[in-house]
Amino acid sequence: AAYDRYGHSAFSDGGGRGGFDFNSGFSTDFSDIFNDLFGGGFRGGRSSSKRQDGGTVGSDLRLDIEITLEDSFNGTKVPINYVTHVKCSSCSGSGSEGSVKSVQCSTCHGAGNIRTQQGFFTIERTCHVCNGEGEIIKNKCKKCSGSGRVRDEVNLLVTVPKGIESGDKIRLNGKGEAGYRGAQSGDLYVYPNIKKHKFFTRNGADLYCNVPIKMILATLGGHIEMPSIDGTWTKVKVPEGSQNGDKLRLKEKGMPIINSSRRGDMYIQITVETPVNLTKQQKELLKKFDEEPNTVECSPQSTGFFQKVKSFWNDIRSS
Repeated sequence: AAYDRYGHSAFSDGGGRGGFDFNSGFSTDFSDIFNDLFGGGFRGGRSSSKRQDGGTVGSDLRLDIEITLEDSFNGTKVPINYVTHVKCSSCSGSGSEGSVKSVQCSTCHGAGNIRTQQGFFTIERTCHVCNGEGEIIKNKCKKCSGSGRVRDEVNLLVTVPKGIESGDKIRLNGKGEAGYRGAQSGDLYVYPNIKKHKFFTRNGADLYCNVPIKMILATLGGHIEMPSIDGTWTKVKVPEGSQNGDKLRLKEKGMPIINSSRRGDMYIQITVETPVNLTKQQKELLKKFDEEPNTVECSPQSTGFFQKVKSFWNDIRSS
């Protein structure tokens, strides 16, 4: 299966994330206009037929699946099943029984359409005898009634590559709807949706997590053991004087980068936990610490903030 990273533009002709085909320019196909006006098939220079080798090509299909973040990290295989038109096993998609598959339509002479001249215009309509196929089956297959396809359940095993993200797509060539009377089948587009993780959040190839630590650890510094998405544990140093909201970066501990041997990073955001349910002795120790002469230097941010507030109000009162 081919893997494309075009987001939700799987079925857009543009092929990019925006789905706009810049190669199309701003030219107008007047055949589309006259087709709407006359209800037939006005033809200028190009054909809008969806037929190939005597039949209409099959439609592309979309299927959504759910996987875990671990599945995305390791890559996985996901069984899927869906119901669509598949090639008839009795006639091998030809729609005909016996050795004589089909004969050319005598009304349109195999063109699938009938043209009539009306003044300056040529009006083209679908042949009413062969329904635009250009051929007529004399002995139709009883199983598929001459269509060359039947509805059935399809079971496949989809290979999910490492590092895939929600919104990406996996393309399975020829696994869409079977074409009419042996024509080319459409493609199947599988869209993975990654379930919410209990611990990590993801942004591209980077992972993020919030870790609560004790006030003493944040103050004095130390180490914590952190789990990684690959199942290993890493010893992480917490710097002395760490503040609430500080981030610690672990290189190459994120998700795999597609088409690369590298990985993203993991970011640990620190949440400093304020002590609760303190004993009387613990409260006295904290009060004693707060009464120390150098506590202003220990909390420069809060001290500076309140000094600015005090100065602000003094300026207002004196003005």
